[in-house]
Amino acid sequence: MTNCNLCPRHCNVDRNVEKGFCNENKTLRIAKIIENFEWEEPCITGTKGTLAIFFSGCNLRCDYCQNHEISSGNVGKTYSIEEFCKFIEEKQGKHSSIDLVTPTHFSSALKDAFSKMDIKIPVVWNTNGFETEQNIEEVSEFVDVFLTDFKYSDDEIGRQFSKCQNYFSIALPAIKKMCDLKKDVFKDELMQQGVLIRHLVLPDHLENSIKVLDYIKENFAERKISIMSQFTPNGKSKLNRKLKPIEYKMVLAHLEKLGLKNGYFQDCNSANDIFVPKF
Repeated sequence: MTNCNLCPRHCNVDRNVEKGFCNENKTLRIAKIIENFEWEEPCITGTKGTLAIFFSGCNLRCDYCQNHEISSGNVGKTYSIEEFCKFIEEKQGKHSSIDLVTPTHFSSALKDAFSKMDIKIPVVWNTNGFETEQNIEEVSEFVDVFLTDFKYSDDEIGRQFSKCQNYFSIALPAIKKMCDLKKDVFKDELMQQGVLIRHLVLPDHLENSIKVLDYIKENFAERKISIMSQFTPNGKSKLNRKLKPIEYKMVLAHLEKLGLKNGYFQDCNSANDIFVPKF
């Protein structure tokens, strides 16, 4: 952490004394914990729900982010490694999985923490997909499931909405690395190990979604995917309306055309503020 290069930003800052692009120091900071969380995909939540841990800060700056309160790094409670381990060990028996939400910038601390614990349920790395291949390989030592976004089909749209110069160029090989490391393994419909690829359909950007599906077909056709319609305007982006049903239907029609059948899609009424956690 004295020269932090955990993510593709390569800030190279000493997070013992200053913050990186993620707006976080080295100490674990958690904005929200939701027990028995049911709003992830069924193969993640299982019958007991997941233990959802929303980390403060983020290595992207998506202007339409639903969780912008925490992605900006403005809220949260700090945890020592010992405090975090104690909490996880006390709670894991009540849940189907442990859902680490936007954890990349705390990879080193989490690797340390999980090396000290005996975890008996799947650990889920819930990431925006902007990851280095090296970091994916290192966290795979304690991560069972990679739940990853695949947001954009080219770098330009990432520059436009996420203040990121090379999202697509980084995310595609990162997801390939995830798939190389984790074969899909299920037990009673709960994913014990594997990769689940998410894509949020953005209003007025159907071409982006169609191209993302093309890349998934070409590279990850056998993997589970989740196509989401839950875009909810946050008042901070020029994307200022919900997705139209016809837009989502057109993306699903392309999904069907490609023969991608392994995964999930949402109802159009998923675009609702009730699904946005209060931080």
